Amino acid sequence: MNPYVLAILLSSLGLGTTLTFASSHWLLAWMGLEINTLAITPLMAQQHHPRAVEATTKYFLTQATAAAMILFAATTNAWITGEWDINNLSHPLASAMTITALALKIGLAPMHFWLPEVLQGLDLLTGLILSTWQKLAPFALIIQVAPTIDPLILTSLGLLSTLIGGWGGLNQTQIRKILAYSSIAHMGWMMIILQYAPHLTLLALGTYIFMTATAFLSMKMASTTKISTLTTMWSKTPILASTTALALLSLGGLPPLTGFMPKWLILQEMTKQELPLTATIMALAALLSLYFYLRLCYAMTLTISPNTTNATTPWRTRTTQSTLTLALSTTIALGLLPVTPAILMLTT
Repeated sequence: MNPYVLAILLSSLGLGTTLTFASSHWLLAWMGLEINTLAITPLMAQQHHPRAVEATTKYFLTQATAAAMILFAATTNAWITGEWDINNLSHPLASAMTITALALKIGLAPMHFWLPEVLQGLDLLTGLILSTWQKLAPFALIIQVAPTIDPLILTSLGLLSTLIGGWGGLNQTQIRKILAYSSIAHMGWMMIILQYAPHLTLLALGTYIFMTATAFLSMKMASTTKISTLTTMWSKTPILASTTALALLSLGGLPPLTGFMPKWLILQEMTKQELPLTATIMALAALLSLYFYLRLCYAMTLTISPNTTNATTPWRTRTTQSTLTLALSTTIALGLLPVTPAILMLTT
């Protein structure tokens, strides 16, 4: 892609998200979401592969549907109450429609069906943008409207997402689909705590972004998109294989890695709110996710690649990719647990 076109598209992505962050009016927030969608569409379709075009079409249709629902909900609210302000979403019908549309935007269960299919059709870097940056603007709106949403809806979305995100990834062989289900499960953790401690939602979102960035960039560095080609990683790049395995375990929420921090704090807060049953279901759902991360780690570090592989073997050539971003995100994804008190002090 032409670098000037790429620069315009990436700056439009930033502009769309910033517009939604800064807006207090529904129309401006909707405009930011639309700019975001239109900016990422050419990035998704740039390979001109039938699967990429299919993924782009699916993504565009789901995002357009969600945007239309948001506009309809905002108009309904303005019609009933006379208010366009985001924080004044007082009518239950408008608030239910809004949270449904925003859940469709970020791929929360049961509106998650598009996400694994779309992510599977993209290359790893565009998939990274879709899994991290594209979640920010809808999440900003969700956090703003959360006080007006029925707590039962938020709890149902959170529980369903963690269970389906864990369950759906169990029999996958494609890494991008596994990371899509991982994304659904993490979004569930963020939704479940939103009504009680919004700062923990932000903390979970921040750690999720760094851990997912590490996973995607590591797979990009190793030129691998499915479990069978992961088996060549140990003999080819042993250090990258070990850091990637640790990053995946961090995504699973194992101590002493960064990923343990948000899960630990969320379970602690839910226990304080006297929700032991919900906390138990969330902890058990995390075990489902942990199983498929362990599967990836096992394939990556404890198996030797078969002599007859159908994939093109990436030989040990000097890479031209920049490793600075990967190094930074890996450091954050593995080592933030000891500074939990400082992070909590900054977020609360």
